[in-house]
Amino acid sequence: MDTLELWGGPECTVNRVGDHFRDQLRETGHHDRLPDLDLFAELGISALRYPVLWERVSPHRPDSFDWSWSDARLARICELGMRPIAGLVHHGSGPAYTNLLADNFAPGLAQFAGAVAARYPWIEDWTPVNEPVTTARFSALYGLWYPHHCDERSFWLALLNQIDGVRLAMTAVRAVNPAARLIQTDDLGRTYATAAMGDQAAFDNVRRWMSWDLLCGRVVPGHPLWRRLCTYGFEPRLRSIAEAPCPPDVIGVNHYLTSDRFLDHRIQRYPAHLRGGNGAKTFADTEAVRVLDPPPPGLRGVLREAWARYGIPLAVTEVHNGCTREEQMRWVADAWQTARELRAEGIEIGAVTSWAMFGNRGWNTLLTASGEYEPGVFDVSGGMPHPTALAALLKTLVAQQETHPAARGAGWWRRKSRLLHPSVARPAPMRDRHIPRVERFTPSLLLAGKDLDELATVCRHRGLAYRLADPADEAGATAVLAEGPWAVIASGDAYGLLVGDCAERGITIVDGSSCKSADALLDKMIDCDACAQPMAA
Repeated sequence: MDTLELWGGPECTVNRVGDHFRDQLRETGHHDRLPDLDLFAELGISALRYPVLWERVSPHRPDSFDWSWSDARLARICELGMRPIAGLVHHGSGPAYTNLLADNFAPGLAQFAGAVAARYPWIEDWTPVNEPVTTARFSALYGLWYPHHCDERSFWLALLNQIDGVRLAMTAVRAVNPAARLIQTDDLGRTYATAAMGDQAAFDNVRRWMSWDLLCGRVVPGHPLWRRLCTYGFEPRLRSIAEAPCPPDVIGVNHYLTSDRFLDHRIQRYPAHLRGGNGAKTFADTEAVRVLDPPPPGLRGVLREAWARYGIPLAVTEVHNGCTREEQMRWVADAWQTARELRAEGIEIGAVTSWAMFGNRGWNTLLTASGEYEPGVFDVSGGMPHPTALAALLKTLVAQQETHPAARGAGWWRRKSRLLHPSVARPAPMRDRHIPRVERFTPSLLLAGKDLDELATVCRHRGLAYRLADPADEAGATAVLAEGPWAVIASGDAYGLLVGDCAERGITIVDGSSCKSADALLDKMIDCDACAQPMAA
């Protein structure tokens, strides 16, 4: 691609726990809102990772399909000038008449893919199965999702069934559209460890590549995991896959702040919920960013690794951070800038994807309970989509304009406050250590008046630049505003002194006298300022 594209996608997981299927499209309301697609197009999105899910279209019988929802949405996507990337299974085990460990999963998915392609022969980009390694881990190794197995052989069987599903599905799709492209996603991080846990880290760091290694026909004698899988009886499957590989046209890298892990045998350093083991050793498993200093190279590092390993074009296919608004903005801006810089080095990265456009619900429980709602580019907690500051940010990234002041600070993953446990030194080449650009001038937030100490504390914690002032008269107020704050939170007499001048200067001002939640007030203020919307009382 000549330019870096912005892709998007609504969180669309349909997973199963016991006999209950959970649908994120319904939980965020996107299922019932066709006009949502117009909101996507207004942001400058070129392509949408969009669900045509097996569980939703053909839930009861493999020969029965309901295309009504997909027909309307895919037609509108095209009318709006966007391209769909069709997803067929997203963290699911398929409809009730199959599952990840069943013999009929792969052929059944292929049959469904052929039906989708026949219905929409013009779709060029496909992701038959999202994140096969991750889904196999949660469903067949950790037992969180259906079919709730907790053993290594089941994990490998679930992974191989998904890989065969991808291969057979793409064969069926290409029988209709020979130009169809496979965009294969998976979560990609790196595992770090103390020396005592080196073997487990080494295994994890090979296993993370297995979706792409299998599809590229690389799991053959000599591969680090060949013998291990053969001991489980999978040699015939491995040879069959290697003899008819289906390499991706694009490798889709999903990377989160939780993707890089650190394993530590010194479990006393960590709270109980981080302690576990592999049957042979007990260890703590935590986010690497919470313990390594300097922090891991993160997205930049894994993109470099993927390009060096495969030489296949890349896309960052999920970017989401469930956090405060400015941290959400910084994470997306970081990913965009990282992709631009790596492209300048000659690494083929075609797109960055803003994921969970309407947020998600329950991922804090890994979808095993109702859980919390996290806003995305739009906040649907009130029932209808309300643009957050992320919406304005995406527009500025596409237009190559200056980002909002709140987005310019260092994200928490770059600040010392990220360390929650005793730090461990991480030797690394300097090219892995990305130092954020320092803005010559970044407008700050003005806190004016009394009783705003809590707000000041929260601003420091969130890395938001601010100024404290207590103007006693109009002259003092004018002098403070002349410094150019991007917004003002005032209390008491200060609000009355500043409100008129703020209106003349077009500066957002909020009365903080009755603030009950500093975090909620700051999130709402950033949204309104970034989206040029008035702040409701």
